[in-house]
Amino acid sequence: MHSIAPYPIASQKLSLAEKAGQLFMPAAFINDSEEEIERLERLISEQHVGSICFFHSRASAATNFEGKRKVVKNEGSYDTLKSLIQRYQNAAKYPLLIAIDAEWGLAMRIENTPQYPYAITLGALRGNDDLIFRVGRQIAIDCLSAGIHWNLAPVVDINNNPNNPVIGYRSFGEVATSVVEKATAYIKGTQDAGVLTSIKHFPGHGDTATDSHLGLPVIAKTKTELLEKELYPFKKLIDQGVDSVMVGHLSVPALAYGKHTSSSISKDIIKGVLRQEMGFKGVVISDALNMHAVSKNYPKKGELEWLAFDAGNDILCFTEHTKEGLARITEKARKEQIEESFERVWKLKQKAFGNQVVVSPTDESAPLNLKIAEKSLTLYKGTAQGVRHFSEKDFVALYNSSHFENPFFQAIGREKKFNKVQVTPSLEIKDRSVLMALFPPQVKPNNNFGFSDEELKAINTLIAGNKVHLYLFGNPYVLNHINTEKAKTIVICYQHFPEFQQVAANHFLGNLEAQGRLPVTIREL
Repeated sequence: MHSIAPYPIASQKLSLAEKAGQLFMPAAFINDSEEEIERLERLISEQHVGSICFFHSRASAATNFEGKRKVVKNEGSYDTLKSLIQRYQNAAKYPLLIAIDAEWGLAMRIENTPQYPYAITLGALRGNDDLIFRVGRQIAIDCLSAGIHWNLAPVVDINNNPNNPVIGYRSFGEVATSVVEKATAYIKGTQDAGVLTSIKHFPGHGDTATDSHLGLPVIAKTKTELLEKELYPFKKLIDQGVDSVMVGHLSVPALAYGKHTSSSISKDIIKGVLRQEMGFKGVVISDALNMHAVSKNYPKKGELEWLAFDAGNDILCFTEHTKEGLARITEKARKEQIEESFERVWKLKQKAFGNQVVVSPTDESAPLNLKIAEKSLTLYKGTAQGVRHFSEKDFVALYNSSHFENPFFQAIGREKKFNKVQVTPSLEIKDRSVLMALFPPQVKPNNNFGFSDEELKAINTLIAGNKVHLYLFGNPYVLNHINTEKAKTIVICYQHFPEFQQVAANHFLGNLEAQGRLPVTIREL
């Protein structure tokens, strides 16, 4: 258990260089070598780094998109995480603020840890804010048990672009008021367990088709449009009180007097819109500064860190050039400028360490996921009566890929007899009653969610030639590639977790009604 001095004492005790060091948040990786671990320990000690953010491995980080290095699995990731946190804390003169992206749980970064539903699944709930509160709280407890103070979540971007390669399923939906409602429940649950949150990605990353890990997205909307949609959740949540706001790497000319500067290094957007117009007084944290939307434009070490700080970021996330950035900031910044950011960051640390509680890790994900599965299951097309009538018939069950053995078919198989057949380009079935279970290979939309063109063609041919009742265990935007008009029934299950498959089977067997509501719009083929 670490303690942290009150701000007035710390302000007198720390040198200006130490205060500037508190603004840096380099990345820490679970799968680092001993040499890399020791290098980060020295950086923390020598540069007085204030916080670190954990990622799985360097191979899975944004800078690896071109290298395509293989991501090595680590079955002992959780124990490694706890051990590394202790080592890095021991290296720090002042206690570190430990952060992680745990939007749907530590499983977002750490193997063999509890996973909760994606935001898009929570977006399908009709009310049931108590369940979202429980998700936020349980994730926070999981974080605390590992020694993490700060969950860089939730995403409050509006999900209004089906081709968005990086947000999509991470958003609660396309209706701004609903996003605010669900984000509020998530934040309150997180705060209830004493963990910090960060709403992201200001000023709104939803309506983009460019991945900011790779390039700079441009949002060509008027300020009025942005205030009605993209900025709406940020304003409402800021008014309620939030710990921090993460600024994304986005070009939004309407908020920057026509300039195409990335929002993450734009004084107009951070100091102007966020601070002055919206009145946010808390900590501003940059999105990862290694992301190529900005990093590839500033090859000189330390320059990007300086620009991000000077624009108004208090914490510089995923800084790759901490030493050079620190030197640049202490050389160019006004003393008052450093002091202002240091005060905000140190007070956030006080809150984090003041909230510390001793917790034991408990995996409560299964019962919570089951309840969310029951409440989010969405009947997109068809009727409950039609499903019940179909389930009494002789039918064939189709599945894609390697999902021959799945809890969905297993549960149904205990009450019904049917043949299971894998969908292949050469499969020929005509005029049959078909139960089709689709498990998209990936949750992101690139490369048709992992489906090959041949697979999609075969799926749509089978739907056109048979009486198909489709259960989709994945991102609902997959339906943009499906001939939904020809399907008799479409049920969206959102996740492939065993609990969601069990609920889907119970729905097919007529044991429960679908209660969810699709939080996004599907474009008909």
